[in-house]
Amino acid sequence: MPMSSPARVRFAPSPTGYLHVGSIRSGLFNWLWARHTGGVFVLRIEDTDRARLVDDAVEQINDSLEALGIAPDEGPRQGGKYGPYLQSERLDIYKSHADKLLESGALYRCWCTSERLDALRTAAQKAGVAFKYDRFCIKSENHKSESDPHVLRFKIPETPAVVGWDDAVRGHLEFKITELDDFVALKSDGYPTYHFANVVDDHLMEISHVLRADEWVPSTPKHILLFAAFGWNEPVYAHLPPVQGPDGKKKLSKRDGAQSVGEYIDEGYLPEALMSFLASLGWNDGTTQEIYSPEELIQKFTLERIQKSPAMFDLERLTWINGKLIREMPLESLLERSEAFWPPDARTFSLEYRLQALELVQERLKFLAELPELTDFFFTDPTYTDGALEAEAHSSRYGSPSFTQQLDKARDALKSSDFSIEQLETWLRQLAADLDVKPGTLFSAIRVATTGKKAAPGLFETLRVLGREICLKRLQAASDLLNR
Repeated sequence: MPMSSPARVRFAPSPTGYLHVGSIRSGLFNWLWARHTGGVFVLRIEDTDRARLVDDAVEQINDSLEALGIAPDEGPRQGGKYGPYLQSERLDIYKSHADKLLESGALYRCWCTSERLDALRTAAQKAGVAFKYDRFCIKSENHKSESDPHVLRFKIPETPAVVGWDDAVRGHLEFKITELDDFVALKSDGYPTYHFANVVDDHLMEISHVLRADEWVPSTPKHILLFAAFGWNEPVYAHLPPVQGPDGKKKLSKRDGAQSVGEYIDEGYLPEALMSFLASLGWNDGTTQEIYSPEELIQKFTLERIQKSPAMFDLERLTWINGKLIREMPLESLLERSEAFWPPDARTFSLEYRLQALELVQERLKFLAELPELTDFFFTDPTYTDGALEAEAHSSRYGSPSFTQQLDKARDALKSSDFSIEQLETWLRQLAADLDVKPGTLFSAIRVATTGKKAAPGLFETLRVLGREICLKRLQAASDLLNR
């Protein structure tokens, strides 16, 4: 049962690039809190930075959420009574609310050119102080026509002396009012800044909790003051710890493994593995448990268990989680999940044959994209183009009888086998004794000849799946190649 009143939360990414796993972690935490409380998860696209928009980024954001299994309840695809959910489609809403604050004096027009503002920033830098706008345009003698290009700035009030809030993750935080600058609320092109749009939207969409990256902590006092200027109550803020690279020293980047969810799924990572791993980046339930089902995460997730310290992205740990889930998955389910990952030639073979091959490699699979490399010999004769056969034949462990002689003897011995695992093991161990060679030496020769690989699943199990006809043909082909 939900442990809190139903929450309305929002995930509000900007479509200025692909949504990597560090970013979507925020979306997952919002989704978990909504599900834990029996609330609503909203996707809002903050596309007001028009110069940095990336084509298809909105589709990629939606696809990533759906692929991870955390599709929103409301959003551009789903609709909802609080839409539109693209900020670029809400410009009239922002203008009407800006007009209200203009009338109250909380916003004022600013006609300052970029050149003047740059000069102020340079002067502040030389003086070693933080830049703050000097309110030049508040003075009536500096006013220009309302038709001239201008922005709308928010006038930071003189009181209260400090702006504080009780952050659900970081505890009580305060900023001095003197540290805040009259920020731009509405740009000259009519588009709002993040500060203004997110406050208006959070109120109109009835957002109860804002779970977002802690890089927005310094901006929160501005947002609280905007809420107060409108006469609205601000939501509960929960600022999430950053996700850092494996060295724990810098923000996660693509070279550290910061791919999109879609890219990971294309590589054969399971959505439930990604969800369990991402949930652990900055949250734990106080136990040593490392892998959770979505249902367990929903039940256990609370804001109090979100950590303050940065989380470290560890691709090896994600791969371990993924491999463990693959190994524990029922074979029939794994066959269904792996449909898109088989080598092309596999599609001409029966499902039953593929199931047998999959059973042999399930313990070795770390992610599904490894399937072709691990199973290709089940569907295509080895080409031996990598020199593995020659290298094995010339290994110092082969004396008398020679490598090719061992292959020929094995072929003769297997002609009348029923190819059961028990008989294959018994006959081949007896053959090794008859040839006076170590079993491992004989088995290695047969393995390379029949699979083209030095490492493969258990030899007897592999031979059984390949079957008599294929095994005899490959043993003969390998012997013929070496004899030539």
